Amino acid sequence: MAMIRPLLLTLALLAVLAASSAAVAQLEIGFYRKTCPNAEEIVREEMVKIIAAAPSLAGPLLRLHFHDCFVRGCDASVLLDSTTNNVAEKDAKPNKSLRGFGSVERVKAKLEAACPGIVSCADVLTLMSRDAVVLAKGPTWPVALGRRDGRSSRATEASHELPPASGDVPLLARIFASKGLDLKDLVVLSGAHTLGTAHCPSYADRLYNATGEDGAYGLVDQSLDSEYADKLRLKCKSLDDQSMLSEMDPGSYKTFDSSYYGHVAKRRGLFRSDAALLADATTRDYVQRVATGKFDAEFFRDFSESMIKMGNVGVLTGAEGEIRKKCYVLN
Repeated sequence: MAMIRPLLLTLALLAVLAASSAAVAQLEIGFYRKTCPNAEEIVREEMVKIIAAAPSLAGPLLRLHFHDCFVRGCDASVLLDSTTNNVAEKDAKPNKSLRGFGSVERVKAKLEAACPGIVSCADVLTLMSRDAVVLAKGPTWPVALGRRDGRSSRATEASHELPPASGDVPLLARIFASKGLDLKDLVVLSGAHTLGTAHCPSYADRLYNATGEDGAYGLVDQSLDSEYADKLRLKCKSLDDQSMLSEMDPGSYKTFDSSYYGHVAKRRGLFRSDAALLADATTRDYVQRVATGKFDAEFFRDFSESMIKMGNVGVLTGAEGEIRKKCYVLN
């Protein structure tokens, strides 16, 4: 029986891959089996070293993939540097806190040494995000490969298309729907907040308000547990405090688990977008169900399925785009 369950899970995830649109039809499991047969192994070996040296990088690497896929699709456009004539996605305000670019270049260099000009940066980032979750004790899933790298990256697009940390469910649902993702994907992928940290400016507006009659700061967001707000204020001293980081999943921010939902259910989600999950019946039901701690396997399966869907958003295949030699610059 123990052997049957992983097999059934793998078959279910493969079914998710098979159900994707014609635009993704050219992606396939084992895409590099002839041109770079050890590609996934090379990525995994390097990721083991990266996460062993810096366990806190699992969250940022997962976030890089998210921010890539929501702007122009999963085409590695988030990795491109700005040029004299263009401000790239990575320099957009919502992306200023992204980390992990050096790790991507490190993995890409290993692949270039083994198989020059074969494996795209988009595939590298997709594989690294999956391995980051696995190495943080989360689920695994099959990654269909064959993505090509985009040739364009604009900060203005990132500013408009990324789901904001301050968004409510109707806004977030519209953004997700524009990428072919539904309400369940929204609440499930929010579970990625089990990994990583955040700077004060991304949530400080929930803590401080200078519009009181006496000019003193006061609690703004009543959807935030007051005791938790007091703890956050000890770290985050003002709206503009850039120095301190807060764990998005206090107590286990380096481990992929379901405890994020427990915090959200207790009104201790860090962002407004976390708190908003309790304001919609569908997302609230999922949060409260997983928060019991009795449905970890279900959450892991759901997360795997949603990551497969997100990894297929707006991909370039065939002769589209290019295979960058270095992820931060066009060929």
